[in-house]
Amino acid sequence: MEMKDAVAVVTGANRGLGRHLAAQLVERGAKVYAAARRPEAVDLPGVIPLLLDVTDEDSVRAAARTASDATLLVNNAGISTATPLIAGGPDAVRLEMETNFFGPLAVTRAFAPVIGGNGGGAVLNVLSVLSWLHPAGLGSYAAAKAAAWALTDAAREELAPLGITVSALHVAYMDTDMAAGVPADQKTDPADVAAQALRGIEAGLPEILADETTRYVRRSLAASPNAA
Repeated sequence: MEMKDAVAVVTGANRGLGRHLAAQLVERGAKVYAAARRPEAVDLPGVIPLLLDVTDEDSVRAAARTASDATLLVNNAGISTATPLIAGGPDAVRLEMETNFFGPLAVTRAFAPVIGGNGGGAVLNVLSVLSWLHPAGLGSYAAAKAAAWALTDAAREELAPLGITVSALHVAYMDTDMAAGVPADQKTDPADVAAQALRGIEAGLPEILADETTRYVRRSLAASPNAA
């Protein structure tokens, strides 16, 4: 898929990785709907601000009607509450699942017929190394991202007949607000991650592994769980 011909919807485009993705898409010649719960917070030149709250299905359906020419969906919006699954509050666990799993599912369900009707295109789901690595202190986030990985794989098969490719972007810590407490030398530049993601979409890659930590963990999935 050529980015210069794309009409992209990027969720959570007002900051962090989403902002870099939207900016680089514009630089590559794409038309970009920069979606956010507060579209007035979108300050990128060249984009079309779009009201979209991934946890509100009425908002999702309205966004799909507005961006009726979309050919690329980037499910980037997400949260991390640092909530463990057992000791953590159930409301926080549900919020992570609503935002990080049910949100991308709702947006994909709304935009798949739009993209298919426009001749096909692509979906990118922004996931995490924690799709595969599940530390207790981030249990709710890891569970939601693991579920979103399953969503990505299942949607890839389901949407292929519509001419829609589905890619997963896996990444560890990035230099964004979500990882503000992480030492700088452990974080990846989100501009570099965005560039890798767009190259991966263009190549039709099913998985885009953005840093060495993520690549190491992905390779480790093939190892025996009982190996020393």
